[in-house]
Amino acid sequence: MSPEDFLKEVQAIGEKFLHKLQKLPKADPVEIASFSVVLLFIATVLVLTIIACSCCCYSCCGCDGRPDPSHKRSRVRPSTD
Repeated sequence: MSPEDFLKEVQAIGEKFLHKLQKLPKADPVEIASFSVVLLFIATVLVLTIIACSCCCYSCCGCDGRPDPSHKRSRVRPSTD
């Protein structure tokens, strides 16, 4: 997929989303609830992704951004039997 196609697809999704938001005040309660559930799901995924990435970065690097020497990987050597 070329970057132009990707941008067109994102723009089309954005326009559909905007159109859906504009129709939302006149929508049925069921449609409002389902739309809210979808938005809640998207927000939850984004928040959990941010938390996972920040925890991963925090465990690899300290607060100052430098790698923590206690988390170095050790090399496994073959036994000399």
